[in-house]
Amino acid sequence: MKITVSNVKKGMRYLKHYGVKEFFIRLQEKREAESIPYEPWYEAHKATPEQLARQRKEYGKWQDAPQISIVVPLYCTKETFLREMIASVQAQSYGNWQLCLADASPREGENCPETGRIVAEYAAQDKRIVYSAIAENLGIAENTNAAIALATGDWIAFMDHDDLLAPDALYEAVLLMRRGSRRGTPAECAGLLHPQEQDAVYELIYTDEDKVDMEGNVHFQPHLKPDINIDLLRSNNYITHFTMVSRALYSRVGGLRAEFDGAQDYDFILRCVEQAQAVGHVPRILYHWRSHQESTSSNPFSKQYAVDAGRRAIAEHLKRMGVRGEVTATKDMGFYTVRYETQGEPLVSIIIPNKDEVESLEKCLSSIEKSSYTNYEVIIAENNSCEETFSYYKKIAPDCVEKNGTVCYEGRLSGGQRLCVAVWKEGFHYSKLNNFGVSFAQGEYLVLMNNDIEMLSGTWMSEMLGTCQRREVGAVGAKLYYPDDTVQHAGIVVGIGGSARGIGQNMFAGLKRGRSGYLHKASLAIDYSAVTAACLMTKRSVYEAVGGFAEELAVAFNDVDFCLKIRAMGLLVVYQPRVEAYHHESKSRGSEDTPEKVARFQTEIEYMRETWIGILKNGDPYYNPNFSPYASDYALRDNRRSRG
Repeated sequence: MKITVSNVKKGMRYLKHYGVKEFFIRLQEKREAESIPYEPWYEAHKATPEQLARQRKEYGKWQDAPQISIVVPLYCTKETFLREMIASVQAQSYGNWQLCLADASPREGENCPETGRIVAEYAAQDKRIVYSAIAENLGIAENTNAAIALATGDWIAFMDHDDLLAPDALYEAVLLMRRGSRRGTPAECAGLLHPQEQDAVYELIYTDEDKVDMEGNVHFQPHLKPDINIDLLRSNNYITHFTMVSRALYSRVGGLRAEFDGAQDYDFILRCVEQAQAVGHVPRILYHWRSHQESTSSNPFSKQYAVDAGRRAIAEHLKRMGVRGEVTATKDMGFYTVRYETQGEPLVSIIIPNKDEVESLEKCLSSIEKSSYTNYEVIIAENNSCEETFSYYKKIAPDCVEKNGTVCYEGRLSGGQRLCVAVWKEGFHYSKLNNFGVSFAQGEYLVLMNNDIEMLSGTWMSEMLGTCQRREVGAVGAKLYYPDDTVQHAGIVVGIGGSARGIGQNMFAGLKRGRSGYLHKASLAIDYSAVTAACLMTKRSVYEAVGGFAEELAVAFNDVDFCLKIRAMGLLVVYQPRVEAYHHESKSRGSEDTPEKVARFQTEIEYMRETWIGILKNGDPYYNPNFSPYASDYALRDNRRSRG
């Protein structure tokens, strides 16, 4: 980073905002080199002249090419930016578009470019460009609505007056539209906030984006997005640019609202997602957000009112959805936290498989007992421990009873909660152990927990429960750390990772505690395809509906399979970073080096490949295909590397 007056001022703003410790964490992250430099990556992935020529030829054959009305509010737009913006629209390989410009620039008294005259030059040569002068500046929302009033298209697309479109932006979006509908399994259609048919028609489409310097030459900070992700959308307006909505959806939702100026697009997108039949995503960098000093893309602190408007937009969204939750802005501008209220006090059953490891189990139980939520019970699924461990069981659960042929030790925790030790006499089998433990549980909600977990706050159970009680949620996972304060688990992406033959990988493994990772994802509530069962909450009804843990999987992948079964029901799996714990397992757990273990592991890999071939072949919808299939830190995909 160059030392300039601008950057020094920017640094001082960040120092004041974050404080010394967090400022230096972010500064260090900023200075770290990209594993795959973005600028050459972008140049290698953008559409070539030959590809654009083919797109123009193909578009000419389409009989069902919808008109796209691109709406742009103008206000004292710098002439260079205005001309480049218009030129980027005219350069589209898809030709059935309309550019609607509503100009709120003052006609006199201020030093503004003559935008009307400049636009007239283009409109005289291109009838697809329409222009309207607004008598007074009504604010960004109403100015945008004035631009929408000019639109005649089947779809309405939103663009800022100083940004740029990639030449294939419209073509790629219409290509997705022309597929007609989103057909697939319930999991592939899940993610919206209302029931939908599997053949639901796309009504909102968005693309990936990046930033470009003031000259429009240097590209940086790529924003590679997942498919529709409700919890991420409640954490940050990740959809942003380039967004297009169908005329039908716009008619149902209505225009942008002036009371949310600064986050008017956030409010609008939330309302659209609530009502859209289906939401489509084009995983290509097709929009370039110009970064300059007056822009929030460079100086997020320039518009605090926008942060406040964003918080209100989420709060109203929750209210419309009938969800009770408290929205707060994080220190990272434009990012938010939603804390969902628990409804009632349902019983939570915590299932802990255990063999020996008394010290770890004691630490685990002690951390549970510090929970602020008190209506819970603990079921220990005992698995062939030594006599010393049984002496410990008899101490904490002195009453020995027999239930359905199983020896159980019953007792009470320090807060009076039930403690049950159910004795499993067969060999180690993680799936069977959990299913066995659940059979002794009485709770409406289940927490699956390893015996070497140490919860780090008293609010963890309330946090999980508030999220899990949402009707669209099937499971909730936690943020887990190794004892050296590096991340072990922050959600699981399915279909990536070399060590497990590409079945799945924990995200942000090795990230230092206090860091938030790519676009703060390690610290945001996000929907993933899976989370680890080392600390997972689910509804008992969901556990039973999917048949619990698959007993074909004795050791590996049982939690991934369990979560994918939940996703197949059309329910969400949520990573909740406010639920933090130490996972005291070794970073090197030992290799699968005996013939028996190798054979078992290979059998489990084949089971996953056979059962979940769709997502393994087509890619995880919550992971952009432009990311690495090997790394866990959202690094760019290096297409030069062989998959091996």
